[in-house]
Amino acid sequence: MSTEPATSPAACLKLKPNAKARAARGHPWVFANEVEALLPPAFDGEVVECRDRTGRRIGSGIYNSRSQICWRKLARERVELDEAFLRGAIGRALARRGGAETGRLVWSEADGLPGVVVDRFGDTLVLQIQTLAMERRRDLIARLLAEAAGAAEVIFRDDAPIRRLEGLETRAGATLSGRDWEPRVVGIDGIEYLPDLQNGQKTGFYLDQREQHAAVARRAAGRRVLDAFCNQGAFALHCAKAGAASVLGVDSAADAVAAARGNAARNGLAAEFLEANVFDFLNAPERREERWDLIVLDPPPFAKSRGALEGAMRGYRELNLRAMQHLAPGGLLATYACSHHVRDAELRQVVAEAAADARRLVHILEFCHQPPDHPVLATMPESEYLRGYVLRVE
Repeated sequence: MSTEPATSPAACLKLKPNAKARAARGHPWVFANEVEALLPPAFDGEVVECRDRTGRRIGSGIYNSRSQICWRKLARERVELDEAFLRGAIGRALARRGGAETGRLVWSEADGLPGVVVDRFGDTLVLQIQTLAMERRRDLIARLLAEAAGAAEVIFRDDAPIRRLEGLETRAGATLSGRDWEPRVVGIDGIEYLPDLQNGQKTGFYLDQREQHAAVARRAAGRRVLDAFCNQGAFALHCAKAGAASVLGVDSAADAVAAARGNAARNGLAAEFLEANVFDFLNAPERREERWDLIVLDPPPFAKSRGALEGAMRGYRELNLRAMQHLAPGGLLATYACSHHVRDAELRQVVAEAAADARRLVHILEFCHQPPDHPVLATMPESEYLRGYVLRVE
């Protein structure tokens, strides 16, 4: 943190004397209830300074009086959110990824671009913007991304509900060129998919699980596999390709199941897919005696807020219990949680309680995390959201 004397900038937030000093220790967020006074709405979407109670500068960041997170850090020093700054931040983000043809190129605060998420699928970039300041520079960001990545098109995914917390509208996907985007087959880690980059979930494909697809598939040969919450079937298809004895994917979304079936056919892989609620599927009386050798649990985030954590933990515990009851002795369970509210200790407790209730001996074989192209900022626990385990259930 800067040790320069305090000055009187035209636009400056100041932390309350009794506020927790997270931002002073490097966390990139300041909440509205942590500052002495909010700035006028005229500063919304612009860069302002934030200082601690002694007047020492914490950094420059983007401001929005309408958001609970009123300030998001850009840099320690004074900066302008102009083309030069954006070009530099984008260039550094891409350099960290080493020119991958498919993967995450920008991960919000972890790459110094709060509210900007970019995934690459070959020659197409999918851009999510979730903060007012970045929304105001939307076309410039898209142009700089396309230039830096050598992309032919940028698809805007402005449909994330989180945008409403910044006072932003949600709308259907448009493109930088203004032309309709024609769906096309995308090869990801040896499997061909037909992702819906304009209207599919998130940015069209869950790239954060790519390493886990391969890790689970390495254990799938000869096993009966259940892929619960299968979405487009990535876990199921990798397991089928690796020589699983049988593969069944289950998801409650009809469009996801249809996509998974299409992907299986496209790749010539033997995998079945069923449209069903996973909880109901595992609890069905007619399946009570059914057993699998490998079960994947990759549910959507149950804990979308801290207040929802208690109910989410009950859901995770029930899900893991049912899965353990359906595993043959010595079977494997790959279980994941994708919410930053669910920390490792809490997920470990869920697994322990499920194991005790199932009366099964459970060993942790692997600890699972998000991949390097979704980097975790050491001063921001919220940037780590994906964790899980590969378990052996005796």
